[in-house]
Amino acid sequence: MNVGAKVALAVAAAAVSVAAAVGILVHQLTAADQLSTARDELDGQLMSAAYDYAAARKSPARINPADLPTAVAKAVRGGTRVTYLQDGAHPVLWAATQVADRQVLALRRSYAPEARSLAALDRTLAAVGAAATVLVSLAGLLLGVRTGRRATAAARTAESIADGDLDARVRPDGRDEIARLAASVNTMADALGARLEAERRVTADIAHELRTPVAGMSTAVGLLPPGPATDLVQGSVRKLRGLVEDVLEVARLDSGSVQPLAEERQMSAMVRRAVAGLDGVAVRVVEDTVVTTDPRRVERILANLAGNALRHGAAPVVAEVDGPVVRVRDHGSGFPPDLLAVLHTSGPQRFRTTAPGTGTGLGLTIAVGQARLLGAELVFRNHPEGGAEAVLRLPASAAG
Repeated sequence: MNVGAKVALAVAAAAVSVAAAVGILVHQLTAADQLSTARDELDGQLMSAAYDYAAARKSPARINPADLPTAVAKAVRGGTRVTYLQDGAHPVLWAATQVADRQVLALRRSYAPEARSLAALDRTLAAVGAAATVLVSLAGLLLGVRTGRRATAAARTAESIADGDLDARVRPDGRDEIARLAASVNTMADALGARLEAERRVTADIAHELRTPVAGMSTAVGLLPPGPATDLVQGSVRKLRGLVEDVLEVARLDSGSVQPLAEERQMSAMVRRAVAGLDGVAVRVVEDTVVTTDPRRVERILANLAGNALRHGAAPVVAEVDGPVVRVRDHGSGFPPDLLAVLHTSGPQRFRTTAPGTGTGLGLTIAVGQARLLGAELVFRNHPEGGAEAVLRLPASAAG
């Protein structure tokens, strides 16, 4: 149940409670006032009838009536003047007092007019209460819907920011807590965007500054005499150079300064070129097609996926082509549950690897960034028969 429905139900419940409380209070006060007035009138008539009885004049009062309630007769014989309401289908109001020779002088009249008046009042109160409840409930519903929409808008904006849309903003409306929440979401987005932009600039600046010394190291290594030490240094320099290029590519993808160059290419040919330098990767073609896309970026995605499968999975690694869809699967233990949860929510984390020392953790980050640039879908999952699987699906407009 959303916030709007909860607010509407709360307002409706409050309206019903208030209407019921007011109705009961008015009923009780009116009933008490009616009974008190009727008792005073009948008691006055009884006193007049007693004077008439003492003067031997005719009066509407009766002596020892047979239908006198037992409780009234008992109270009167105890020396008390009594007014008594006898409830039932036809309510009757009694007034009785003791006269000479311990006789009971009693008056009675129908209490039906007051009962009908009270019933009419109850119907009026019920109708007014129902109408007020409906009106207040409608107002509460409108308020709840508006509140729910504002809260939903703030939540959707926060989700968009979490998905990477740092330009998403909430339009504050009003001065209540939800407006404050909207302003806080906007402030958070501004701060997060500024921090990410600062991190991107630092990453790009560091990578650019490293390119020159790394290039110098590569040149110097080429001048070293052959030997095991030279081979070790050359391997380390190659890894460092690759890391610098990866960091630069991540920085370019983050900045949004790159644009894909669309060309027509055969899907199977791009997959074979992507895995050509990787031993232990087989290509299987289920259905081939020609796509219009940026072949360099597609090949980079597939090369990173296949390389990641070789480093962290187990042979054999298979790249299956099925039209505009490529599935890269290994036969290892699959993605760990915690890593799979991260991949499904916020995407791969930079410089995080499942096995420390086996890579830089930028391969999947670059693959996801390139896929987003191409408008492609990249999904990570564990295959039902075992092993990790990455599925690259090019957009439908790219398939010929």
